Order: sequence, then structure tokens, then C-alpha cells
Amino acid sequence: MDATPPAGTPLLTGLRDVVRCDTSARQWVSWAVGRLDADAHRSADTHLLRLPAPAGAPVGVYLRDESTHPTGSLKHRLARSLVLYGLCNGDIGPRTTLVDASSGSTAISEAYFARLLGLPFVAVMTRTTSPGKIALIEREGGRCELVDDASAVYATAQRLAEECGGHYLDQFTNAERATDWRGNNNIAESIFSQLAREERPVPDWIVVGAGTGGTSATIGRYVRYRGLPTQVAVVDPEGSAFLPSYAGDPAGTAAAVGSRVEGIGRPRVEPSFVPGVVDRMLGVPDAASAAGMRFLAERFGMQAGPSTGTNLYGALQLALEVRTAQGAGSVVTLMCDRSERYASTFADDDWLRAQDLDHRPYLAELERAWAALTGGLELA
Repeated sequence: MDATPPAGTPLLTGLRDVVRCDTSARQWVSWAVGRLDADAHRSADTHLLRLPAPAGAPVGVYLRDESTHPTGSLKHRLARSLVLYGLCNGDIGPRTTLVDASSGSTAISEAYFARLLGLPFVAVMTRTTSPGKIALIEREGGRCELVDDASAVYATAQRLAEECGGHYLDQFTNAERATDWRGNNNIAESIFSQLAREERPVPDWIVVGAGTGGTSATIGRYVRYRGLPTQVAVVDPEGSAFLPSYAGDPAGTAAAVGSRVEGIGRPRVEPSFVPGVVDRMLGVPDAASAAGMRFLAERFGMQAGPSTGTNLYGALQLALEVRTAQGAGSVVTLMCDRSERYASTFADDDWLRAQDLDHRPYLAELERAWAALTGGLELA
């Protein structure tokens, strides 16, 4: 397509005509969007798993297993949305270097999509990021830029993008913008579709963590848009700025240093966090997150990471409240990634001891909660 008028076209006087059309770049963007769309069509929707319980258990607890994406985490769908957003905004072309600040999982997925399009990718993250995640980014062809201070990742990523003439994907700002929360097969629409044939198809609560805040924004907006009574809870680990900010605690917000639970909890309140669509927040101790991992592994054989443990701990608390208040209902949460990414951290007993995290009392709490939810019966 040529932006200049065909020869012989009558022209109106007084126009100031500035043409920026690059036909080859537009053709490449169309090709790139097609590649991402084809990748999405190759991937079936992720499973919604109901935790096994005796027949007739009054409260169903569901885990949406986002670990089955090609890059192994919830962040796969975010990374695709961010790259599509950059392509359709005209920010990404056939020679653009992609750069982002990340705690690991988003960068793995972004590196995957950069490789799919033949583009370089640089991830900026703290040195405390698990070695397993760094190896996965590099396996996808990405390069890791490590910084000591978690608050420096944003400026470093912006600087690197400017220096190489690249595009800063900026997940923490663009997460809530890049996803169409009204539908278009987003995670919220998909969850409700999968619940349609369940005994209680409209859950009382959907429980998520907040890293960018994009997931809670998408789900919170969707339930309001559809007029659904489902409430949205955000669980937050130690060290995060989200919970104290939500509680109106400026001193606590300023004192936040970031979380040991990778993927959720941040040292600042990110632009994509939309508190107005969050009905409730729950602070979860890091040792309880570790206990949630162990509970899922030991009782159900689900090898989940620590942010899933955070989700589960909050979800079971809300499930107990549902049973007490109304007798029956359902609660949905997310399985964000798998435990092998944390072999040297939360999945390692020696690391937990070095961090002074004793998960055993919280594991006992989870067992008691599960017994109360299932009537003390053994699983079928």
C-alpha cells in the first residue's frame, strides 16, 4: 500500500501532507501479528482443575492451571498481549530490540515471543532472581541484565531501550492496557466459560496475586462489566507495597522492599494495579506461601511455585468464610507456574531455614482448613 496519491489525482489546495508510511514495515507487522495469532491457536486453553474432594463437599475450590502454557506460567498470555500492543501501536518493527524489567517469568515468555519474531530481547532483573529462571530466559535467546537494587530495574530497562533504539515493553505500566478486559478470550471470560457446567458456575471469589496488577484489573473489570456478583481478592506476600497502599498506610507503602515470592509483590505500587476493582486484600506470610506449595504437592501431587502457594492460602481462608456464611459456594484461584523454577529457593528446605521460614505451622493450618471444608472425610 502506498500513502501517496495516484498520479493524476486532483489535489485540494492548502493541505500540509506528511507521509510516514513504510510499506515493508507494515507488511512485517502483519506477518508478526499472524505469527502470534498462530501460536495462540496452537495452544489449547489452560485447564480449570477442581481440587479433589469427597462427593457433596459444599465448597468447590478450583485452580486454573496457567503452568501449561508453552513458557510455563501465567505470564505467557501477558507477554503475548504486550508484544501485540507494541506491534499495533507502531512501536515494534522488524529490527526492534525488546527490553523489559521483570522478576523472571514474564521475561521468559517475552523472550519466547521475541525469538518467534526474530527480535533481540533483554531482560532487566535483580541478582536474586532464581538461576532456573535466568537459564530459561537465555534458552529462549534472551539476554539478562542483573541489578542489585529492585527499584533500579525500571530506569535501567528504559535506558537500555533508549540506547539501542529499542522498545521498552514496560509490563508494569502496560499490563492493564494491553489486555481487552471486556472479553476476547481473556482469562476472566475463559474461567467463567469453563465453570458453566459446574454445580455453582458463578464463584463467590476469584483469588489472585499482584505483580503488575494486570490480572486483578482484567478480572475485576470483567465481573463488573458482566454484572456478576463474584468478588475479587488479591493476596499479597511480605515486603510488598500493594497491601499497605490499599489499606491507606503511607508509611508501610514507603517501607516496602519487594517480595521474596517471585512474580508477585513489588517495592512500589505499579501503574497497572487498579485498587478500585479489588474487593479485598489479604496479606500472606512467606512461610504460608511455602506451606501452600507443600500442601498441593503432598495432598494432590501438584508441583506448584510459591505464588500459587500464596494464592491457595488466601483461597482456603475465603472458602472457609463462604461455608460459614452461606453453607455452599465456590472459589477460584490460579496455579501460576511450577515448582522446578524454585529448586534452589522455596522448594529447598535448607534455603527456607536460612531465610528463617518455618512452613510447618502453616501446613498444619491448611490441613485443618481442608478437613473443615470437606467435612473431615477422606478424599474420594
